[in-house]
Amino acid sequence: MKSIQELLDLLQLEPIEENLFRGHSTNVGSGRVFGGQVLAQSLWAATQTVPQERILHSLHSYFLLAGDMSQPIIFEVDRMRDGGSFTTRRVKAIQKGRPIFLMSASFHAPEFGFDHHLNMPNVSGPDTLVSWDDLVSQYGAKLPENLRKFLEIDRPIEFKPVELVNPDLRGAAPPMRHVWMRSKGAMPDHHTLHQCVLAYASDYNLLTTALLPHGNEASFGDYMLASLDHAMWFHRDFRIDDWLLYAVDSPSASNARGFTRGSVFTQDGKLVASVVQEGLMRPLNKRE
Repeated sequence: MKSIQELLDLLQLEPIEENLFRGHSTNVGSGRVFGGQVLAQSLWAATQTVPQERILHSLHSYFLLAGDMSQPIIFEVDRMRDGGSFTTRRVKAIQKGRPIFLMSASFHAPEFGFDHHLNMPNVSGPDTLVSWDDLVSQYGAKLPENLRKFLEIDRPIEFKPVELVNPDLRGAAPPMRHVWMRSKGAMPDHHTLHQCVLAYASDYNLLTTALLPHGNEASFGDYMLASLDHAMWFHRDFRIDDWLLYAVDSPSASNARGFTRGSVFTQDGKLVASVVQEGLMRPLNKRE
């Protein structure tokens, strides 16, 4: 996908029956359905059953099975609750008769209340940084082949890492990173679409952050990474076609699982979303 419009087209699920939708997949280089894609599509399916004035404030999800890109995905929405202030939906993504993904999402009618948030980290702005697209031309053959192929894939999101990793150097690094991101192209004025695209983009840069302290042991391609669960909270309005800072850290890794957190800020420092994910981090060459 070279533009954001291609991702928006992917989100436009086909209604099959009441509470049932059909979607398709696109390749992001992993050989299986990208977790951020099925997350964003499930969220879009849920929003089709919710009053427009209610705003998504949280989602909690589990990745159950690897998705097959050659098969359509059926999204089944369960209308769990329609309350005075909150609406709750549960979505099951199904392939070949089996659930591959489960998500619960909660929507809230806007209300007045207290307001505070953490300060944004003091990092370089996006105008001074190079994007993933530029890294290939900058480092060329120095990049491991698998990493180069990953970076060469066309994406609807532009990423600009604050901390550049020199491919000539290996070693442990602190389990944290900061990445600026925005859509490649303008977005419609529809808050739900901006949330869906941010959900899609939020699945990037998480588990790889948990690998940073293990640079002496983990080379690109000799481990298995897979998202196990993914939760998000949406705090304030934002636009994904404006630059957003994704501040990610990994407090823990153990038992072949990595735990990661992300905070999403606007350029003027407002915290707009929080992300938590645990994922499988399995070395392929087991050591005694």
